[in-house]
Amino acid sequence: MGEPKSENTKVFDPFEPFREMRDAYLDAMAKTMIESVNTEEYAQATGTMLDTYLTVSAPFREALEKSMVQALQHLSLPSRQELAALAGRFTNFEMRLDDLDAKFTGIETLEKSVDQTLQTLSSKSRQEAVGLAKRIDGLEKLLDGLNHKLDLIAMSFAESKKTKSEAAT
Repeated sequence: MGEPKSENTKVFDPFEPFREMRDAYLDAMAKTMIESVNTEEYAQATGTMLDTYLTVSAPFREALEKSMVQALQHLSLPSRQELAALAGRFTNFEMRLDDLDAKFTGIETLEKSVDQTLQTLSSKSRQEAVGLAKRIDGLEKLLDGLNHKLDLIAMSFAESKKTKSEAAT
């Protein structure tokens, strides 16, 4: 029978040296690439290649764009420029609607404020009218009382005049 295996023993892997060699190679290549990419010469070379590519591809891109516009027109479909113009118009329309909504909200707020003011004024006016009516009723009673007293004075004056004229005759 075999010896019992302990947990600390490793099984031999024949590919482990190759993995270590691969990892070391990848680390070295990564460092080399980082050092070469971070140089000014690399940036200039990449910029030159990009400018050259864009310059060379411009006529092809324009020809492709023209043929795409013609194909879209033939199929009765909108082009990118037409969609962008519509999007701009919709954005403008949406902004105008937002402005109108803000104005309507302001008008509604103003209307509520005016309604509250009118209700306050009308209730004050009613209260003032009731107060004035009571004061007028009081003045009418005073005037009726004064009128009655004046009538009494006039009657007493007429009687005294009549008495004096009878006494003189």
